[in-house]
Amino acid sequence: MVRPAIMRPAMARPVQAVRFYSEKPVEEAKSEEKPEAEETKTEEDGGLAEWETKYQAKDKEAAQLKDQLLRSIADFRNLQETTKREVQNARDYALQKFAKDLLESVDNFDRALSIIPEEKRNSETELANLYEGVKMVQAIFEKTLAKHGLEKMDPLGEKFDPNIHEATFEVPQPDKEPGTIFHVQQPGFSLNNRVLRAPKVGVVKGSE
Repeated sequence: MVRPAIMRPAMARPVQAVRFYSEKPVEEAKSEEKPEAEETKTEEDGGLAEWETKYQAKDKEAAQLKDQLLRSIADFRNLQETTKREVQNARDYALQKFAKDLLESVDNFDRALSIIPEEKRNSETELANLYEGVKMVQAIFEKTLAKHGLEKMDPLGEKFDPNIHEATFEVPQPDKEPGTIFHVQQPGFSLNNRVLRAPKVGVVKGSE
Protein backbone atom coordinates (compact mmCIF):
# COMPACT_ATOMS: atom_id res chain seq x y z
CA MET A 1 0.00 0.00 0.00
CA VAL A 2 1.44 3.22 -1.07
CA ARG A 3 1.37 6.05 1.46
CA PRO A 4 0.52 9.39 0.16
CA ALA A 5 3.26 11.92 0.26
CA ILE A 6 3.06 14.21 3.20
CA MET A 7 3.13 17.82 2.21
CA ARG A 8 5.50 19.71 4.48
CA PRO A 9 5.04 23.42 4.87
CA ALA A 10 7.68 25.47 3.31
CA MET A 11 10.07 26.92 5.80
CA ALA A 12 9.89 30.69 6.11
CA ARG A 13 12.98 32.38 4.96
CA PRO A 14 14.44 35.15 7.22
CA VAL A 15 13.57 38.67 6.10
CA GLN A 16 16.59 40.83 5.58
CA ALA A 17 16.39 44.54 6.61
CA VAL A 18 16.50 46.83 3.65
CA ARG A 19 18.18 50.23 3.98
CA PHE A 20 17.09 53.06 1.77
CA TYR A 21 19.86 55.45 0.86
CA SER A 22 19.37 58.91 -0.60
CA GLU A 23 20.58 59.16 -4.07
CA LYS A 24 21.85 62.67 -3.35
CA PRO A 25 25.43 63.06 -2.22
CA VAL A 26 26.27 64.14 1.31
CA GLU A 27 27.67 67.45 0.23
CA GLU A 28 24.46 68.28 -1.59
CA ALA A 29 22.47 67.50 1.55
CA LYS A 30 24.66 69.75 3.61
CA SER A 31 24.21 72.47 1.08
CA GLU A 32 20.47 72.23 1.52
CA GLU A 33 20.81 72.71 5.30
CA LYS A 34 23.21 75.71 5.02
CA PRO A 35 20.73 78.29 3.69
CA GLU A 36 18.56 77.74 6.75
CA ALA A 37 21.53 78.39 9.07
CA GLU A 38 22.54 81.44 7.10
CA GLU A 39 18.99 82.72 7.26
CA THR A 40 19.00 82.38 11.06
CA LYS A 41 22.37 84.12 11.29
CA THR A 42 21.13 86.94 9.06
CA GLU A 43 18.12 87.44 11.29
CA GLU A 44 20.37 87.61 14.35
CA ASP A 45 22.73 90.07 12.66
CA GLY A 46 19.79 92.15 11.54
CA GLY A 47 18.44 92.35 15.11
CA LEU A 48 21.86 93.28 16.48
CA ALA A 49 22.31 95.99 13.86
CA GLU A 50 18.88 97.38 14.72
CA TRP A 51 19.76 97.58 18.42
CA GLU A 52 23.10 99.14 17.61
CA THR A 53 21.39 101.78 15.49
CA LYS A 54 18.95 102.55 18.31
CA TYR A 55 21.82 102.75 20.80
CA GLN A 56 23.75 105.18 18.63
CA ALA A 57 20.62 107.32 18.21
CA LYS A 58 20.03 107.37 21.98
CA ASP A 59 23.70 108.11 22.62
CA LYS A 60 23.56 111.04 20.21
CA GLU A 61 20.36 112.29 21.81
CA ALA A 62 21.93 112.04 25.28
CA ALA A 63 24.97 114.03 24.08
CA GLN A 64 22.69 116.73 22.68
CA LEU A 65 20.70 116.92 25.92
CA LYS A 66 23.93 117.13 27.92
CA ASP A 67 25.17 119.96 25.71
CA GLN A 68 21.86 121.80 26.11
CA LEU A 69 22.03 121.34 29.88
CA LEU A 70 25.59 122.69 30.09
CA ARG A 71 24.63 125.66 27.94
CA SER A 72 21.60 126.35 30.12
CA ILE A 73 23.73 126.21 33.27
CA ALA A 74 26.28 128.59 31.73
CA ASP A 75 23.54 131.00 30.62
CA PHE A 76 21.98 130.89 34.08
CA ARG A 77 25.31 131.65 35.76
CA ASN A 78 25.96 134.50 33.36
CA LEU A 79 22.52 135.85 34.12
CA GLN A 80 23.26 135.63 37.83
CA GLU A 81 26.53 137.53 37.43
CA THR A 82 24.91 140.15 35.21
CA THR A 83 22.04 140.63 37.63
CA LYS A 84 24.46 140.84 40.54
CA ARG A 85 26.49 143.54 38.77
CA GLU A 86 23.38 145.48 37.81
CA VAL A 87 22.08 145.40 41.39
CA GLN A 88 25.47 146.48 42.71
CA ASN A 89 25.68 149.27 40.12
CA ALA A 90 22.23 150.46 41.10
CA ARG A 91 23.25 150.51 44.76
CA ASP A 92 26.51 152.30 43.97
CA TYR A 93 24.69 154.86 41.85
CA ALA A 94 22.14 155.55 44.57
CA LEU A 95 24.91 155.85 47.16
CA GLN A 96 27.00 157.96 44.80
CA LYS A 97 24.18 160.46 44.34
CA PHE A 98 23.64 160.65 48.08
CA ALA A 99 27.39 161.00 48.71
CA LYS A 100 27.67 163.89 46.26
CA ASP A 101 24.94 165.70 48.13
CA LEU A 102 26.94 165.27 51.33
CA LEU A 103 30.14 166.77 49.93
CA GLU A 104 28.80 170.29 50.25
CA SER A 105 28.21 169.72 53.97
CA VAL A 106 31.70 168.27 54.38
CA ASP A 107 33.21 171.30 52.63
CA ASN A 108 31.35 173.59 55.02
CA PHE A 109 33.36 172.17 57.91
CA ASP A 110 36.58 173.24 56.21
CA ARG A 111 35.12 176.67 55.48
CA ALA A 112 34.02 177.10 59.10
CA LEU A 113 37.45 176.10 60.42
CA SER A 114 39.28 178.37 57.99
CA ILE A 115 37.35 181.44 59.20
CA ILE A 116 39.01 181.40 62.62
CA PRO A 117 42.63 182.62 62.27
CA GLU A 118 45.35 180.69 64.01
CA GLU A 119 46.42 183.67 66.18
CA LYS A 120 42.90 184.03 67.59
CA ARG A 121 42.74 180.33 68.34
CA ASN A 122 45.81 180.74 70.50
CA SER A 123 44.72 183.95 72.23
CA GLU A 124 40.96 183.62 72.65
CA THR A 125 39.69 180.67 74.61
CA GLU A 126 36.12 180.75 73.32
CA LEU A 127 37.20 180.75 69.69
CA ALA A 128 39.72 178.03 70.42
CA ASN A 129 37.00 175.87 72.01
CA LEU A 130 34.68 176.55 69.07
CA TYR A 131 37.41 175.58 66.65
CA GLU A 132 38.17 172.34 68.48
CA GLY A 133 34.46 171.51 68.74
CA VAL A 134 33.86 172.00 65.03
CA LYS A 135 36.98 170.03 64.20
CA MET A 136 35.84 167.16 66.45
CA VAL A 137 32.42 167.07 64.75
CA GLN A 138 34.15 167.08 61.36
CA ALA A 139 36.33 164.13 62.36
CA ILE A 140 33.34 162.11 63.59
CA PHE A 141 31.36 162.94 60.46
CA GLU A 142 34.19 161.92 58.12
CA LYS A 143 34.77 158.72 60.11
CA THR A 144 31.10 157.81 59.71
CA LEU A 145 31.27 158.45 55.97
CA ALA A 146 34.38 156.28 55.72
CA LYS A 147 32.45 153.34 57.20
CA HIS A 148 30.16 153.52 54.18
CA GLY A 149 32.99 153.79 51.64
CA LEU A 150 33.16 157.59 51.31
CA GLU A 151 36.72 158.65 52.14
CA LYS A 152 38.44 162.01 52.00
CA MET A 153 41.40 162.46 49.64
CA ASP A 154 44.11 164.84 50.86
CA PRO A 155 47.10 164.15 48.54
CA LEU A 156 49.49 166.75 49.96
CA GLY A 157 53.07 165.67 49.26
CA GLU A 158 52.03 162.88 46.88
CA LYS A 159 53.03 162.45 43.27
CA PHE A 160 50.56 164.06 40.88
CA ASP A 161 48.35 161.56 39.05
CA PRO A 162 46.10 162.99 36.32
CA ASN A 163 43.76 160.03 36.72
CA ILE A 164 42.78 160.96 40.27
CA HIS A 165 43.98 164.55 40.73
CA GLU A 166 42.97 167.84 39.14
CA ALA A 167 45.82 170.33 38.77
CA THR A 168 44.64 173.94 38.99
CA PHE A 169 48.05 175.60 38.80
CA GLU A 170 51.78 174.87 38.64
CA VAL A 171 54.56 176.71 40.44
CA PRO A 172 58.31 175.99 40.24
CA GLN A 173 59.85 175.25 43.61
CA PRO A 174 63.58 174.45 43.77
CA ASP A 175 63.33 172.54 47.07
CA LYS A 176 60.62 170.17 45.84
CA GLU A 177 60.61 167.48 43.18
CA PRO A 178 58.73 168.39 39.99
CA GLY A 179 55.31 166.79 39.77
CA THR A 180 54.81 166.81 43.54
CA ILE A 181 51.57 168.16 45.02
CA PHE A 182 52.50 171.01 47.34
CA HIS A 183 49.05 172.55 47.88
CA VAL A 184 45.51 171.17 48.17
CA GLN A 185 43.01 173.77 47.10
CA GLN A 186 40.01 171.48 47.62
CA PRO A 187 40.13 167.94 49.03
CA GLY A 188 38.66 165.13 46.97
CA PHE A 189 36.57 162.12 47.88
CA SER A 190 36.48 158.51 46.79
CA LEU A 191 33.54 156.14 47.03
CA ASN A 192 34.35 152.45 47.34
CA ASN A 193 37.89 153.10 46.03
CA ARG A 194 36.60 155.02 43.00
CA VAL A 195 37.13 158.73 42.63
CA LEU A 196 33.91 160.58 43.36
CA ARG A 197 35.45 164.02 43.21
CA ALA A 198 39.03 164.66 42.21
CA PRO A 199 41.01 166.87 44.60
CA LYS A 200 42.05 170.24 43.18
CA VAL A 201 45.75 170.67 43.74
CA GLY A 202 48.78 172.80 43.03
CA VAL A 203 51.72 170.99 41.47
CA VAL A 204 55.43 171.73 41.46
CA LYS A 205 56.41 172.79 37.97
CA GLY A 206 59.43 171.18 36.39
CA SER A 207 62.26 173.12 34.80
CA GLU A 208 61.88 173.52 31.05
